[in-house]
Amino acid sequence: MADMSPAGSSAPVHTSTPWQRAATGANLLAPDGKLGVTIFEEMTTLAMSTGAINLGQGFPDEDGPAEMKAAAQAAIAEGANQYAPGKGIPQLREAVAHHQERFYGLAPDPLTEVVITTGATEAIAASLLAFVQPGDEVLTFEPFYDSYGAIIGLAGATHVTAPLLAPDFQPDLDALERAFSHRTRVVLLNNPHNPMGSVLTREALAKVVELATKYDAIIVSDEVYEHLTFGVAHLPVATLPGAAERTITISSAGKTFSFTGWKIGWLSGPAELVAAARTVKQFLSYSSGTPFQSAVAVGLALPDSFYAEIAGTLQHKRDILAEGLRAAGFGVYIPSGTYFINVDTAPLGISDAVDLARRLPDLVGVAAIPVPVFCHQEGAERTRSLLRFAFCKKTEVLQEAASRLATLKDRL
Repeated sequence: MADMSPAGSSAPVHTSTPWQRAATGANLLAPDGKLGVTIFEEMTTLAMSTGAINLGQGFPDEDGPAEMKAAAQAAIAEGANQYAPGKGIPQLREAVAHHQERFYGLAPDPLTEVVITTGATEAIAASLLAFVQPGDEVLTFEPFYDSYGAIIGLAGATHVTAPLLAPDFQPDLDALERAFSHRTRVVLLNNPHNPMGSVLTREALAKVVELATKYDAIIVSDEVYEHLTFGVAHLPVATLPGAAERTITISSAGKTFSFTGWKIGWLSGPAELVAAARTVKQFLSYSSGTPFQSAVAVGLALPDSFYAEIAGTLQHKRDILAEGLRAAGFGVYIPSGTYFINVDTAPLGISDAVDLARRLPDLVGVAAIPVPVFCHQEGAERTRSLLRFAFCKKTEVLQEAASRLATLKDRL
């Protein structure tokens, strides 16, 4: 398995302009410092040119609930086609508040403590731009979702990381403590975690809250995969003692309901933190897809059986792909959440996952994403033999992908 030993925090990201800082954080800069093509675009292009099954990009290939589509169509037909209020339509803000109370016992005020955003990414951007400035540090776990580095760069802040450790991809708590400093302004969590598929333990979350309190940092918690967990319950950090007053919680409709193209997200938390994020959000998109907002409110009111079914279906798909990956000779890390599964290429005698990712579409007709692209330089070295596959695809597509992957050992 890959060496995922603690390594402390990454080197700061500093470049001369906001777009360069953002590009560096998102791994967009080529070695000569010019803007390059991301590995995501590269893998998608390879998949298309070779006819490979694209398990690199994390989006479903099936639509979500029919009643949500019908609600969106009805809203369009009824004229809900102009700007929504900047903080979102009341129906959806109330639905978000009810969702938080129903599942987690949280009770945000829909008038002052909930804002609807253009996807979770805008909620993250609005929060970071509201709270950090040059000289501040933003702490994330590493590997980290690719947009985090870009947004931190745009804010002019320094990106500090603490590693997630194999095989469970939980944080090393000593390394986490070393990563905090008096300059830590925001801790940006992703739980359940993309790309590693882990669900943070209560112990890990409690340590985050303890350190955020000690250093008076804000917690921004990206929980878009909250309902996609397998055999373990999602625990929002805001439910822990001492966390609610310093936490913004973020989620969206894309992952839970398989409507990634609707770009409807939300954030909730204390009124003063939400107001600051809303002030920035109004100068980003101002408001978000009006007819989709009422449709998402319908989705949030679906019965518990719906949420259990989507998790159960995904777990079955995970297991189909895992079988093919094991047959291929990879070391397989079974995720507890999200719809991503990671493998180690080292058992195949391959130490460079980026190189294998570029060869895989031709070798077996399947595309994946190398984990090092979700890291700064030190983290990339620690994860250099890891690949991420997405299993949010139709069962027959995953069965075919598993069959193709099983031939890999014979083709290397």
